[in-house]
Amino acid sequence: MCSSKVPHVVLESSSNCCNMPVIGLGTAPSPSTTDAVRVAILEAIKLGYRHFDTASLYGSEHPLGEAIAEALQLGLIKSRDELFITSKLWCTDNFPHLVFHALQKTLESLKLEYLDLYLIHWPIAVKPGNWNIPYPEEALTTFDLKGVWQAMEECQKLGLTKCIGVSNFSCKKLENLLSFASIPPSVNQVELNPTWQQKKLRAYCQEKGIIITAYSPLGAPGAIWGSNNVMDNQLLKEIAVTHGKSLAQVSLRWLYEIGVTIAVKSYNKERMKQNLEIFDWSLTKNDYEKIDQIEQQQITNNRPAKFIEDLWDGEN
Repeated sequence: MCSSKVPHVVLESSSNCCNMPVIGLGTAPSPSTTDAVRVAILEAIKLGYRHFDTASLYGSEHPLGEAIAEALQLGLIKSRDELFITSKLWCTDNFPHLVFHALQKTLESLKLEYLDLYLIHWPIAVKPGNWNIPYPEEALTTFDLKGVWQAMEECQKLGLTKCIGVSNFSCKKLENLLSFASIPPSVNQVELNPTWQQKKLRAYCQEKGIIITAYSPLGAPGAIWGSNNVMDNQLLKEIAVTHGKSLAQVSLRWLYEIGVTIAVKSYNKERMKQNLEIFDWSLTKNDYEKIDQIEQQQITNNRPAKFIEDLWDGEN
């Protein structure tokens, strides 16, 4: 599929004009070697992916940077500007005085001069130290959202990132952020799929002009924190058979039709290709009625910490 056929959304809440492809390749942690990640990203570029989602936690920034450099050398893309690159600020850097340095480190790993989108990964701060994930309660400290966001805004003003946003933020936390933000968040990246539909959060973000990006759009089967709830769902299987599509394609098409952007992870060439083939067909009213019947279950829960009382603000 040609990348020009992948629809884009405009991140309207930014002072910059950011055109973000509605589907991107996620690079969350996996047993894959650094070289395997690089090769998969190159293959994705060949297939038409132009949006890549990484994070300092993932260990995929360096191979993504290598793949971008190789894609330029091979002529797969004419310039870095053809790509949309998202990365994230990790909890141990969630302090006003560390944001700039964390982003600089990310850019060095990627060998890039700027990001297209930089997100606060989680709305928590973790004390310096040798902690294991999930973090114990004693590792957590006060999260200065206002100070961190001001530092994020400064990074955008300096041109280190075109747009800024958040991840794993509830309606209440977004409302707090919007009460003082000079630059509103462009994106809120959250767990979202047919088995965790986030209707309240979707409505709030639509009202505020915040684009939602769905991670774990297929439930992240095989991941330590993942679930097979999506891929094993009988109602989704029935819809897939009716349309002659894969269950994954049905789930991704549903997300696209409800106005959500997607970060989907697969390093399998055929599945990467199929995940892009969701733009030339539609779901029916009957399909939506079936999807509305699906039992809801969140899989991320309190990750990355063992217990945070107000992480989801009772909205889950």
